[in-house]
Amino acid sequence: MSSKVNNSTSIDSPRGIYRGWIVVAVSFLSIGGSIGFAQYGFGLFIVPLEEEFGWTRTQINFALTLGVLAHFLSPLIGRTIDIFGSRYVMAVSLGVIALGFLLRSIMAELWQFYFFSLLVFAGAPGTGLATGRLVQLWFPATRGRMMGFVTAGNNFGGMVSIPILTLVIVLGGWRSGFLFTAVFLGILAVIAYIFVRDGIQFVLEEQDKRWAPDGLKQYSVRKVLDGLSVRSALRTRAFWFIAVGMTLQQFVRTTLVTQLAPYLQDINLSADKIGLCLSVLAFFGITSKVVFGRISENTTARWAYAMVVGIQVIGVAAFIFLSSDSFILIFVSLSVFGLGMGGIGALGPLAVTELFGMKNFGTLNGLIRQGVVIPGIVGPLLAGAVYDSRGSYDLAFKIILGFLFLSFLCFILANPPAREEDSQSRRAN
Repeated sequence: MSSKVNNSTSIDSPRGIYRGWIVVAVSFLSIGGSIGFAQYGFGLFIVPLEEEFGWTRTQINFALTLGVLAHFLSPLIGRTIDIFGSRYVMAVSLGVIALGFLLRSIMAELWQFYFFSLLVFAGAPGTGLATGRLVQLWFPATRGRMMGFVTAGNNFGGMVSIPILTLVIVLGGWRSGFLFTAVFLGILAVIAYIFVRDGIQFVLEEQDKRWAPDGLKQYSVRKVLDGLSVRSALRTRAFWFIAVGMTLQQFVRTTLVTQLAPYLQDINLSADKIGLCLSVLAFFGITSKVVFGRISENTTARWAYAMVVGIQVIGVAAFIFLSSDSFILIFVSLSVFGLGMGGIGALGPLAVTELFGMKNFGTLNGLIRQGVVIPGIVGPLLAGAVYDSRGSYDLAFKIILGFLFLSFLCFILANPPAREEDSQSRRAN
């Protein structure tokens, strides 16, 4: 009787749509919601908080600095994903962010703002790390383009959150803005818990459903669990080249990008032209994720990462040495730079998996994220110190250009290490 049922089940294709598409949609919204509302929307609350409590801009902006501390949680969160999967981590992370926004809506003291902001930032690593694993699990053959699509959620979230939160704050005040965000992310946490599944067994059960990607029939538990141990990965040159390369690359975001608007003001560009320059970065950020995510499938994620860093080198060099105060040249150089900068978010997780496997994906990504703390703290201070002492950002931008070139070299030198099973095979022979 049981064998008959089993045979029938194996012959009849299960009905319905491949669950991976639902997982990708939830991942896209999770990144868009957590980054869009938590980071892009932060500036909308500065003036209302200033007027309500009399806090200074420095006091309010200090809450952003606390976000750096969240990166110290990344290895623990990554390890939790490796053991328990992405479903629970994503749902809990979104819930923690939602709780932080909910408590912000009833706060009355500055220390409360800082503490509740810590909750918001503490949840952020979980959404990114969980998404990196889920996309590659459900779409192994097309993980590059799907990762590009999902990570574009942060740009999409930024574009959508600004007008929505602006309207909510105008109609109901800043407390309503925080409350709205809390409700939205809370609902998203419930959706993630209900619909997200993380496990090779779930993927294999869905392989005959509609719109399932190619290559699933060759999928196996052994292939998914393939990879180096954490200790073995840390002993490879590739890990340290990748970690240093990703760290150096981040300086361009924390130094050049954060100071771009005041730099353009210093050279007397009009407000509309400055806005256009910033918009082109966002546009090419989305384009880069999709384009280079696809390219990584035809080459490798490591080489695709080297390409986008190389493009950043060209864009930043043109911006520093060729553009001067010409708007056309500034616009073109920033377009090139944006095309390189945008792909980083999609290619980082792919490169880690490609070099070290999925076995300890969360832990290794979490360890690499520790490096982001350095440019997060040093980058803005470097830009400020150079400007205060020299009256311009030129030297700071040239230093960042040097960091980008070193980052490019790191990815060129990060040759794939031998996997553990390959070494065992050679010893057996």
